[in-house]
Amino acid sequence: MAERAKPRQAQDKLAFLLSLVPYLMDHDRVSVATAAKHFGVPQEQVREAVRLIGVSGIPGDTAAYQHGDLFDIAWDDFEENDEIVITNLVAIDDSPRFSAREAAALIAGLQYLSALPENADREAIATLTAKLSRGASAEPSQVAVEASETDDTLALARESVTKGVQLSFDYLNSQGQAERRRVDPLRVESVDADWYLRGWDHLREAVRTFRLDRISNPEVTAEPITHGATDVSLPDKLFEGSVDDLIVTIDIAPSAAPLLADYIPDNAETVEHDGRLRTTVRVSHYHGLKRLVASMPGVATVVGPPEARAVVAEWAAAGAARYR
Repeated sequence: MAERAKPRQAQDKLAFLLSLVPYLMDHDRVSVATAAKHFGVPQEQVREAVRLIGVSGIPGDTAAYQHGDLFDIAWDDFEENDEIVITNLVAIDDSPRFSAREAAALIAGLQYLSALPENADREAIATLTAKLSRGASAEPSQVAVEASETDDTLALARESVTKGVQLSFDYLNSQGQAERRRVDPLRVESVDADWYLRGWDHLREAVRTFRLDRISNPEVTAEPITHGATDVSLPDKLFEGSVDDLIVTIDIAPSAAPLLADYIPDNAETVEHDGRLRTTVRVSHYHGLKRLVASMPGVATVVGPPEARAVVAEWAAAGAARYR
C-alpha cells in the first residue's frame, strides 16, 4: 500500500504563499502548469494556494472585510483556462519601498556585478534590476557603470586558473620596468577596486602577486602548470615584503587602520598620536604609495621620510591643478 503524502504544515503553506504572490505579481498572466514547474510542486498545490489567496487580505477601517480588502483573482480565467491573473492586491502595495535614489544605487551595483566575467547568469541580475525599478517609490535615475579595462585580462586569468595552464604576459612592475612573465596561475583575488593574480613566477622561481592593470598582452598558453595550489604555500596576506621595500611612516585614523593590515610589517610599532595611529607601512615604490594614500583621503597622512612626503604632495598638487 502506497504511503500517503505527509500533510503540509501551516508555516509551509505560508512560506509558499509568500513566494507565490510576488511571482504572480511579476507575471500578468501565468498558467498553473508554468507556476508549478517554476516552484517544482504539483499543480494541485498551486491551485490550492490560489484559492487561499482569493480569501486573504486585511480588514479595512470597519474592522470587517469589505470590497477591496481581499486579494482578487480573475476567477473565470482560473476555472476555465487554468490561468492565474491577480486583479487586486492588498497590503503589498502599502509596504515600504526603496526611494528612487536607493533603487538607482542598487541598480548601479548590479550593473557592476553583471560586468564581471564570473557572473554568467546575467538574466537573473536583469530580472532583479527590473524588480527594483518597479518596486521603487519613483522612477530611478538612469545609471550606467563603465566596464573596466582589466575585464578582458581578468577573464583570461580566470580561464587559465580553471584550465590549469600557464599564463604569459608583459608586466610593468612598481619600478616602471617591463618584463615578459610566464606564470602558473593559482588564485585571482580583489582588494577594493583592484584585481590581483597570484601564481608561481617562472622568471623569479617563486610565488608572486601581479596587479591586473599592469598586465598587457596576456596569453593563455597550452602549457600545463608545474606548480599547483597544493604544491606551494600561498601566504594569507596578499602582499609579501622583500628586503628592497621602502618603509614609510604614516598617521591614520583608527577606523581605517585595518585597510593597511597587509602593508604593515609584523614588527611595526604603532602608537597613538593626536587622535590617530602612527605606524609604518612597507611599499615597493613611492608610486604605489601615491595610490595607497589617494585611496584614503582625509584619513591617512604621510609623515616621513621627506622624499615620500614630497612625492605624494607633488602628485596630489598635479591632480588638483587639472581641475583649474
